[in-house]
Amino acid sequence: MRHLGILVFACITFISCKEKQTETATALPETAEVVTPPTNKELPFKIHPISHATMVLQWGDTTIYIDPVGGAEVFAAYPQPDLILVTDIHGDHLNVKTIEGLDTSKAKIMVPQAVADKMPEAFVPQLDVLNNGDSKERFGFSVEAIPMYNLREEALKFHTKGRGNGYVIEKDGTRVYISGDTEDIPEMRALKNIDAAFVCMNLPYTMTEVSAADAVLEFAPKTMYPYHYRGTEGLSDVANFKTIVNKGNPAINVVQLDWYAKK
Repeated sequence: MRHLGILVFACITFISCKEKQTETATALPETAEVVTPPTNKELPFKIHPISHATMVLQWGDTTIYIDPVGGAEVFAAYPQPDLILVTDIHGDHLNVKTIEGLDTSKAKIMVPQAVADKMPEAFVPQLDVLNNGDSKERFGFSVEAIPMYNLREEALKFHTKGRGNGYVIEKDGTRVYISGDTEDIPEMRALKNIDAAFVCMNLPYTMTEVSAADAVLEFAPKTMYPYHYRGTEGLSDVANFKTIVNKGNPAINVVQLDWYAKK
């Protein structure tokens, strides 16, 4: 009889522990719903991230270099440029030696005045100088210069309003926004009908991923590519950026490309 009592007690203890484990499991926070954003198969160009702010867009028969830096050799695998867009004078956007090393014989080079002032005389015939708000048509593309600047008091010294350009590139109704170095300025928030956007997020030079996400949710590009996301403290939290954007608007397709791969 004594042995039977011990056996009953053991069974009750086992069932009780199993119930507690079940209660503990159900008490854990539920995982957030995973939303798979739609893919955008209608973008008529290929994107080649080179590094940080530098990329190559192959759009039909036209090759566009954005802020080419890092030496001409890193562009050896790509066709020579038809268009070169430079956003600002800082070394991660403008490197004259890199441009001099490229075959730019057929290229037009779109720049703000501050960049034009630093270009060698030999490039003057190729330059299209765009101030904020100006636009120019080349090779069937319309390029509009969008302001880029800082808002935070402690960051005003980095990018003053009017010195640099973001760009909206448009062809056949497809509109692509390149932010350059900026914070979540009103001119960005006011953009309309953007099919693809490249938006920066790094401290202390531009903005946090939270500020970038807030702006992106306002102008709602169809596809969003975080870029220029390395600051003095390392890489920005791009995953957090994506979470905020897709929680606010699951229809925005956030695509993270590798801008810092070891080449």
